Amino acid sequence: MENGLKRVLAHDFLQGLSRGTLPREAFGYFIIQDTLYLRDYARALSLLAAKAPTGAASTLAAHASAAVATELELHPSLLHAAGIDPGLLNSTPKSPATTAYTSYLLAVCHQRPFHEGLAAVLPCYWIYEQVGRALQQDGSSDPVYARWIDAYAAPGFAQSVAETLEVVDSVASGSSTAAVEDMAGHIEATTRYEWMFWDAAVRGEQWPW
Repeated sequence: MENGLKRVLAHDFLQGLSRGTLPREAFGYFIIQDTLYLRDYARALSLLAAKAPTGAASTLAAHASAAVATELELHPSLLHAAGIDPGLLNSTPKSPATTAYTSYLLAVCHQRPFHEGLAAVLPCYWIYEQVGRALQQDGSSDPVYARWIDAYAAPGFAQSVAETLEVVDSVASGSSTAAVEDMAGHIEATTRYEWMFWDAAVRGEQWPW
């Protein structure tokens, strides 16, 4: 995951956020797609909570609720601040990258054992927290982008990540070598999807018809 994080942090989208040079269109594209993504991410966490051991179930269920709260509160206000119509949240379809990513998450969380689904959802937590922390060091000259950065560098979000990592570590420590390798494979896959998500926003990715 460390190598994947380096690739993510070097992406033009995040560098543009930090420098304040990211086009508003790319930011709006990302926020809209991230909202669509979060709806399915919350479903994936709910699926995991149903499979989880008792202690982990309450953690994942709470995080599923938090994902919806982020969608409803943070994203529309960011769009408004960026001069983009929040109504687009209800009229924009999922991009190819969003469709691929959410389909993968939901399939793994529904069809595979708990430890595999847990690994698949981890990068969304961990990478965003690492991105927020890294970008906050320099901040952003754009106040809207600075607000996004601060949201993911916030102590509350870091606490959610820490809780999830504790569950992951506990599951991995009690799993076979083969199971841990399966977890690593899902982590690598969804880390790549995270990179693709940023990249789709920069390119303005659309369906061919």
